[in-house]
Amino acid sequence: MRKTGIGAALLLLAVSLMSVLVPVSDVSAEETAIAFPVEGKRAMVVTGQELATKEALLALKKGGNAVDAAVTAAFVMAVTLPRAGNIGGGGFMLIHNAATKEVIALDFWQKAPAAASRTMFVRDGKADAKLSRESYIAVAVAGTVAGLAFALGNYGTISLGEALRPAIRYAEKGFVMGAGLSSDIKSYEKLLKARPGSARKFFKPSGGYYEAGDLFVQRDLARTLEALAKGGPDVFYKGDIAARIAKQMKENSGLVTKEDLAAYSPVARRPVQTTYRGHDVYSMYPPSSGGVCIAEALGILERFDLARAGHNSAAGIHLIAEASKRAFADLFVYAGDPDAVAIPVKGLMSKAYGAKLAAGIDPARATPSSQIRSGDAKVYEKDETTHFSIVDAWGNAVSATYTLNGNFGSGIVVDGAGFLLNNEMDNFNSNPGTPDGAGIIESEANAIAPNKRMITAMAPTMVFRQGKLFLVTGSPGSSRIISTVLQVILNVIDHKMNIQEAVNAPKVHHEWMPDELRVEKGISPDTMKLLEQMGHNVVLRGPMGSATSILIDPATGKRYGAVDPRREGLAEGY
Repeated sequence: MRKTGIGAALLLLAVSLMSVLVPVSDVSAEETAIAFPVEGKRAMVVTGQELATKEALLALKKGGNAVDAAVTAAFVMAVTLPRAGNIGGGGFMLIHNAATKEVIALDFWQKAPAAASRTMFVRDGKADAKLSRESYIAVAVAGTVAGLAFALGNYGTISLGEALRPAIRYAEKGFVMGAGLSSDIKSYEKLLKARPGSARKFFKPSGGYYEAGDLFVQRDLARTLEALAKGGPDVFYKGDIAARIAKQMKENSGLVTKEDLAAYSPVARRPVQTTYRGHDVYSMYPPSSGGVCIAEALGILERFDLARAGHNSAAGIHLIAEASKRAFADLFVYAGDPDAVAIPVKGLMSKAYGAKLAAGIDPARATPSSQIRSGDAKVYEKDETTHFSIVDAWGNAVSATYTLNGNFGSGIVVDGAGFLLNNEMDNFNSNPGTPDGAGIIESEANAIAPNKRMITAMAPTMVFRQGKLFLVTGSPGSSRIISTVLQVILNVIDHKMNIQEAVNAPKVHHEWMPDELRVEKGISPDTMKLLEQMGHNVVLRGPMGSATSILIDPATGKRYGAVDPRREGLAEGY
């Protein structure tokens, strides 16, 4: 995807910059609602971190395309959003090439090392959660560096060194720590102080905290990023960084080796594609299972008149919950690495199957989850993921989600390299064939195996209207990613909301097991009471997801960006 259309010089003329910065919030979306999205005539960037948005937008203003901006943003977040942004994790990227009308699904997800074994986390017949989350054997082979380099080399216009330059500057010179990062570090003090390298990175020499307003410098990380700028991804997978990772792993009984790193490569996959009320919906293919789950739910909901039911009415929420139960039940049975297990993707997304499942929904009564075919209800992705959406002046777009899995991943910092390692091995089923804590039999499809990709609920998504790019969205948030993205789509298409309204609106979530309907603050008590009378076990919980999204007006081509008030973020356009 190269620059097409208007020349780079013209992009610098008559720039009108608009932005909205939204802090982390625990109050309802309605109480923090921003009535109107951010408008950009030519381009739009929405990320979960202010500096990442600014640097990505600057890349666009200099004449770069959406992929240039995306890779720039991702590397900046590896410095400024260390709980989720990373070079030691992995993720997925959907790329729309405006010139060819193609949608590319890039899988740079993490993989199990060759020495991984089926029951490696089982102790005394039970899965040991601490071992799968905080130990060296919890670390999978990272894919972020390879994936970003692949995207840039094949679809970008700038060099890797140029994309890395802002991240290197923020690591070497430092950036002013915000209240969110300071609070995150304090909340995870025990994890981060468990190992000397992590303690040195995230705490002052005295052992004290970095507070909001302090300059946060990461010189080890700066040297690592400089090495990547000079030597490319081979430095990470075959060179000095690979040697550092392998040495530290060997010294601490970890499994990732130099051979594992050298063998890693991202995968370009065909995206999941379905239709919904005349729109074309594209999302990520497994092992990112969110796309298939959303497509299946849309196939069910298309059989009902959600607009007539009313937004967040008891009738409308009931239908979303019933469709979600059925889609999640399938996800937990079938989802796995498509290179290792057979997944009936076409069948799950077929209109006939959607109609069959829709016919089993009683519009007035909840179906108990126990009466829906059961599978494995393990939550595959932790909350601390990050997503960003970008559309450039030519209509190229990127929807990307990447993560370390848990907040700060495994908590392990590579000695002398300054970056955190993931704990993505926890996303496998640790003890397949046996009941988990909820009494559900863990699925074989997501069992641990050497060189296998674990599943995730991530769902970077794009929607097209009459062949034109219409919506770019995605979210962090564990299994709630699926519900968040689904409801943004429904809010825009069925309820005709502008993108900020669609993002702000209170969300609901039902993942089949446990049999509970989770709702955010903002759903009325009367509505919750009606849902309970319909047989739902309604539970009020905190905010879920953060749907950084962009909508393109089909008539004017204007880009409208929406940052989610549930978390930090910044939307800027020009």
